[in-house]
Amino acid sequence: MQPRPSRPGLLVAAPQSGSGKTLLTLALLRWARRRGLFVAPAKAGPDYIDPAFHAAAAGRASVNLDPYAMRPALVRDLAAADGLPLVVEGMMGLFDGAADGTGSAADLAEALGLPVLLVVDCAKQSHSVAALVRGFRDHRPGLRFCGLALNRIGSPRHEALLRAALEPLGLPVLAALLRQEALVLPERHLGLVQAGETAGLDAFLEAAADWFAEGADAAAFEALLGPASPTCPDRAAVARLAPLGARIAVARDEAFAFAYPHLLDGWQAGGAELSFFSPLADEGPDTAADAVFLPGGYPELHAGRIAAASGFRAGMEAARARGARIYGECGGYMVLGEALEDAERQRHPMLGFLPLVTSFAQRRLHLGYRRLRPRPGGPWGEPLVGHEFHYSTAVWEGEAERLFEARDALGADLGAVGLRRGQVAGSYLHVVDLA
Repeated sequence: MQPRPSRPGLLVAAPQSGSGKTLLTLALLRWARRRGLFVAPAKAGPDYIDPAFHAAAAGRASVNLDPYAMRPALVRDLAAADGLPLVVEGMMGLFDGAADGTGSAADLAEALGLPVLLVVDCAKQSHSVAALVRGFRDHRPGLRFCGLALNRIGSPRHEALLRAALEPLGLPVLAALLRQEALVLPERHLGLVQAGETAGLDAFLEAAADWFAEGADAAAFEALLGPASPTCPDRAAVARLAPLGARIAVARDEAFAFAYPHLLDGWQAGGAELSFFSPLADEGPDTAADAVFLPGGYPELHAGRIAAASGFRAGMEAARARGARIYGECGGYMVLGEALEDAERQRHPMLGFLPLVTSFAQRRLHLGYRRLRPRPGGPWGEPLVGHEFHYSTAVWEGEAERLFEARDALGADLGAVGLRRGQVAGSYLHVVDLA
């Protein structure tokens, strides 16, 4: 991506994961909302969970902006956000991206013309912070920094030492945030517990905004989150992934929550009508649907309920019988299989549409971007980009057509992945965009 002219907003980044980016982003979004500042939240990279927290904090839907898996035109279109100032939460460390070194939060900041707010975990350092910050400031000439957020400060004396060490660097300290052990969100194997499952979330966000307000330079952040642009930037017609059908039924609940909004919005823009149903509530897809999408999520945590959902099973069998295209990603793929083994090694029968048995008891991390060449007969024919992030394992696969030919971000051949039988198809991969 080519650098863009600067625009109101900022990108929240850090030297590494675990520095406090998510907490600070949520606190900033709720603080801005309380002060009547209208901003558009976004998440860099492939993440289904954090955007829902952003939406709860900001009162506005958050979008994913993935500089590796999305075409530059799509990133710009999604980032236009009606001209509102952007608050983008980065992923991992500032310069971390795909295995080939591209697609980092720094790449996204440069492409969108956003300055970086560097969040530094200061819990176990004092004067050494200057060397760390100097390295990040100077690592990529041309990358703009609006300032620093010093996190997990232990005391006023600790803050004074940090400020003294950093003063010669000329980067302003925009927030000095005291260590706050109470501001912790619960986690599970794929990240935070989902926003809809987090009890007392609004009270948490209010407390986070109070914490932020105590240590932040309010005038500086108000200047960064200035008024919306008079014209909406970079809006253009961008080709999107073709809809699965004319009437698409989408599974949506705590077990099937990982669907990218930009894909669903693109399908609607392409003329498709969307409906939603909850397998956990024992609902089947709309009987008029000519396509069914089972997105990823946490079927391994709800395998017993899914197996017992007779109405869901009957509705899915009816959809298959009438020739609807049925597509599952990751967790949805697991549910299309014959059985799912949970963490306690209990085997639960799934839909049995594909010859597949998966196990969450045999856990192994599968993670990375993928470049995909669809095989004939699947939902799409064009080259695609996606990603993989799961701990479950396919312990048995039977005879079926394969869905994609896959390569990783370094170009290594991963072979044929996914399964297809007739109009039913799926894989562990999350498709993000056209290549």
